Amino acid sequence: MAKTYKIATIPGDGTGPEVLREGLKILAASAAKGSFKLDFSEFDFGAERYLKTGETLPDSAIEEFRKFDAIFLGAIGHPDVKPGILETGILLKLRFALDQYINLRPVKLYPNVETPLKDKGSEHIDFVVVRENTGGIYTSQGGATRVGTSEEIATQLMVYDRRTVDRCLKYAFELKKKRNGQNKKYADKPITLIHKRNVLTHCGDLWYRAFEEMGAKQYPELKRDYNHVDAANMWFVKNPEWFDVAVTENLFGDIITDLGAMIQGGLGVAAGGNINPDGVSMFEPMGGSAPKYAGKNVINPMAAIGAAMMMLDFLGETKASQAVEAAMITVMKKMKSQAAGQMGYSTSEVGDQVAEFV
Repeated sequence: MAKTYKIATIPGDGTGPEVLREGLKILAASAAKGSFKLDFSEFDFGAERYLKTGETLPDSAIEEFRKFDAIFLGAIGHPDVKPGILETGILLKLRFALDQYINLRPVKLYPNVETPLKDKGSEHIDFVVVRENTGGIYTSQGGATRVGTSEEIATQLMVYDRRTVDRCLKYAFELKKKRNGQNKKYADKPITLIHKRNVLTHCGDLWYRAFEEMGAKQYPELKRDYNHVDAANMWFVKNPEWFDVAVTENLFGDIITDLGAMIQGGLGVAAGGNINPDGVSMFEPMGGSAPKYAGKNVINPMAAIGAAMMMLDFLGETKASQAVEAAMITVMKKMKSQAAGQMGYSTSEVGDQVAEFV
C-alpha cells in the first residue's frame, strides 16, 4: 500500500501563492510517478488574515501543524504590515514551537545560472550551510529601558547552552559524513565551523570547544576547519570551492546564507528547510513575497520547486527528489535568465516544464 504524507501548505503573501502553486505541481507529478501519495491541507496565515483579524498564528494552529509530516511555505511579508510582526508571529513561532532547530541551506550553482563571481562555475559552488535555528540572539533575551529618551538602553543577548550547540553540530557532522560518501569531491573538503570567537569569547569558545571535541571523539575521519564569520564572507566570494558543509549559529547563519543565495544565482533559485530531524519540518523558497511582481506570472518558481525537492528528500523519497533536481537542471538550461520577467517563460510555464520532465 502506498504511503501517504500529510503536507500543510501556507501560500502566504505577494508572489507566495504563485510560486507555491508551481511547487505543488511538481510534488503532484512526483507522487503520480512514484509509489507514494500526498495529502495537502491549505492554511491562510499571512498578511491578509492579519490585516483582517489582527491574528498571526494562534496556538491552536501549532497543535494542528503537529499532525502533519511537513509544511510547505510560499512567502510571508506585506508592505502594509510593520516589519517583524509576521516574521516573529508566524515564521519564528513555527520554528520555535515545532523545534525546527536546523536551518538547512544548500548553496549550489546550477548549469546556465549566472553568478556574480568572476571565473566561477557550477564546479566551484556546491556546499551547504547548517544554521542553528532556535537559539542565540533570536530568542529575544534582553530588553529596553528609558525608551524614547536620550538615555535609552537596549540589549539583545546571544545565549547558547551546550545541548543546543551539540545537537546542531551533530546534524552537521552527520550531513558531512553522508556527503563524503556521495562524492569524493566532498570528502576532500573539511567541515567548517563559522563564528567570531576572537571577539565573542564566551559563545564563540563554547561553539569551538564543542566542535573540536565532537569532531575528535566521534568523527576523527572528517577534516575540520574554522573561519571567523567576516573571513568566511570573503572566502565565500573568493574561493567558494573551499566549502562543503559549513555550520554556524543563528545570526551569522542568517547573514551568510543570503550571501550564499547571491553567489548561487539569486533568491529565485535559493531554497531552504527549517528542520526538526524527528518532527515536522518546513520548506520554503528563500526569496521574500516580492509584492511588486504579484499576479503577473513572471516570478521565478525554481526556489519553490527546489524547496519541494528538499521536502521529498526529507520525507525519504530520495529517488523522487533526485528526479525533481534533474528536471530542474533540464529546464534551467533552456531559460534565458533566472530574473523575474526575463526567464523566457512565465512562472506557470516553468512549472509545467519541470513537471513534464519529472
